[in-house]
Amino acid sequence: MSVRTTTRRRQLGAMMRKLRARKGMTLEEAGRLVGISKATVSRYETQEGPVKWPIADALCRQYDASDAERNAVVALAKDAKQQGWWGPYTDSIPADMNLLLTLEDEAVREDHFSSTYVPGLLQTRNYSTAIQGASEMRLAPEEIQRLVDIRMKRQEILSRPKPPHLWAILDESVIRRVVGSAESMRDQLSHLLEANNSQHITLQVLPFSKGAHGAALGSFVILGGAEASLDVVYVDLHVGPLFMEKDEELDRYRLAFDYLRAQALDMAASSALIERVRKEM
Repeated sequence: MSVRTTTRRRQLGAMMRKLRARKGMTLEEAGRLVGISKATVSRYETQEGPVKWPIADALCRQYDASDAERNAVVALAKDAKQQGWWGPYTDSIPADMNLLLTLEDEAVREDHFSSTYVPGLLQTRNYSTAIQGASEMRLAPEEIQRLVDIRMKRQEILSRPKPPHLWAILDESVIRRVVGSAESMRDQLSHLLEANNSQHITLQVLPFSKGAHGAALGSFVILGGAEASLDVVYVDLHVGPLFMEKDEELDRYRLAFDYLRAQALDMAASSALIERVRKEM
């Protein structure tokens, strides 16, 4: 079984559990309504074995899922065995990163708050190379380049016919920290200015003058599905990545992002600050 299959099954199982729990049904009740066993419903929710999309569709209808939720579940069930664009790179990607790429591949929007570095989707090659080279885990040059290649390939989702909308809020320290040489940092800032002119990208800077803010604990990403109920929060902790999808967790991070959006400079003022910092380097 490919990593793509594993990660998509993990997402599918989580979505099925969430929809059933929201409806307040037991496994036995759900199974009886669509003519399958309690064990089969459980298997669909726990990543064990294959999934038949007509059954997943029938369960979603019993759970009163919206059309967007049901279509997302069915698409996952139908596509669970297909390999994503990152298939050739799986030897270099941890399993949790595969899950992030799977979620990102299907997201309709991404909300990023970055407190340290430019988000990966907006990094230049030189900037990304400098970050990989600064890791406490010393990597061979060829391994660094392979990781950078993966990051550059990942950015292609922004040039799709229907790309996700990327809303990135950067702490001011992100644009002032020189990653790599001054020249490569100027190129990175120029790239951010160009990105902020895209109709699919919204970029804001949270200035130091705002003081304490709603995400003092660090960076996070909200990966948005076709409906809010399909959202997932991704936090890259020092001990490893964490994925959250409970309603109370999502509400907390959505609220934090709303506060950050209100505190940050608007797009024009953000671009002006980035341009000023670029000229100072």
